[in-house]
Amino acid sequence: MSGQGDSEIDLAYELDEKPPVSEAIPLGIQHVLVMIVPSTAVAFLVAGEVGLGAADTGYLVQMVLLFSGLATIVQAYTIGPVGAKLPIVMGTSFTFLGAASAIGSQQGLAAVFGAVLVTGIVVEGLIGWQFGRIESFFPPLVTGLIVIIIGLYLIPTGMEYAGGGDPAATSFGSVQNLGLAALVLLIAVLFNLFLDGVARILSVFIGIVVGYAVAIAFGVVDFSPIANASLVEVPMPGEFGYAFDPVAIVTFAFLFLVSAMETVGDMSGITAAEGRNPDQEEFRGGIFADGLMSSIGAVFGSFPVTSFSQNVGIVNFTGIMSRHVVGVSGIFLTIMGLSPIAGAVVTTIPEPVFGGAVLVMVGMVAASGMRLLFLNVEMNRRNMVIISTSLGLGLGVAVVPEALQGLPRAARTFFGEAVIMTGLSALLLNTFVPGDSSPLFDDPAEPADRADESAAVSDD
Repeated sequence: MSGQGDSEIDLAYELDEKPPVSEAIPLGIQHVLVMIVPSTAVAFLVAGEVGLGAADTGYLVQMVLLFSGLATIVQAYTIGPVGAKLPIVMGTSFTFLGAASAIGSQQGLAAVFGAVLVTGIVVEGLIGWQFGRIESFFPPLVTGLIVIIIGLYLIPTGMEYAGGGDPAATSFGSVQNLGLAALVLLIAVLFNLFLDGVARILSVFIGIVVGYAVAIAFGVVDFSPIANASLVEVPMPGEFGYAFDPVAIVTFAFLFLVSAMETVGDMSGITAAEGRNPDQEEFRGGIFADGLMSSIGAVFGSFPVTSFSQNVGIVNFTGIMSRHVVGVSGIFLTIMGLSPIAGAVVTTIPEPVFGGAVLVMVGMVAASGMRLLFLNVEMNRRNMVIISTSLGLGLGVAVVPEALQGLPRAARTFFGEAVIMTGLSALLLNTFVPGDSSPLFDDPAEPADRADESAAVSDD
């Protein structure tokens, strides 16, 4: 275990440390509980838009869990150059929801999975393979801003879960829902701040368990998904077929670019716990795993898998950076993907219970991005202008997407992504404005510094 240095948080378990099994299992489950609902929600929502029956919907959910687990294991332990050897929990991002729903409704899921099959490995595989050539374009100023915006734009999602999940429901925002969310949040925060040992590092898990127990006592837990789930189901390749539509391929190529930027931000948020940016090998392996596992998953009917930002918050919130803990999470997700009844048990947990946990986690993601900036970026005029502009544009399109309604549909899709707006703005400004973090220019202060040093030598 590590102490607290000047540039890292107090880590209970470092990257390669192995917690005892008695701690590793609940810590791994803690990661699963935070990501399972938002990750599987993509499958549920797309299935609803496309009009699938219960059996096909269950299969989509199962594949998301299975390949989230396999991809998580690959990120934690790597297969050759694939994987980052970082505690990255993988899942299906809402980034792909709109395109999957629209294309699936109009052209069928075959077009969705055909596009993912092609673009996952081509786009993110290429970015990962060549990341060494572009690494200098992603200094802490850029990656820190991406981490911040990932946390900030997920806060409304956490609030929706806290309110009950569906804003159109009559019970949304009820005292009962808000009370459950507040209970989970308070337990997670108070245990983390005022307790030590296992109670602190399992604070989120304990909060969810207590919230779930109270929800059962209130009679708001629906156990019917467990009764309707089968014990084991084997995945089948080509379940929904494949079609290779040019428009679908271009759309998902763009979305995988967004996914790569999010993964860069998530990896930076994780290593910020050690007070550093990911190295070239970690960036390359992590991004490559995103693309390759997404393409393999598409063969069996899984939506794209990518790093899950809420779990970055758990790493920083609990101080548990061990990749072996996340490996346990991957094993649990894989088992749930092969046994639908296991996944059904978790999906009975009400949304407000998850909402309390998600709120503190995504807030911690944003805080870890701020910390990355404070530790590595000088707050001079140049950098503050880049920060303000990038965050302003990203939050602007996230809060008021209607401001872009006059643009063509493709432009609205592109510029309406908060991560794209913040990441692209930071990337372009940092690259083309002279400064110490620009890959194209030297720090303009350096010649003056050298002149001052020369003058001092002459005076001596």
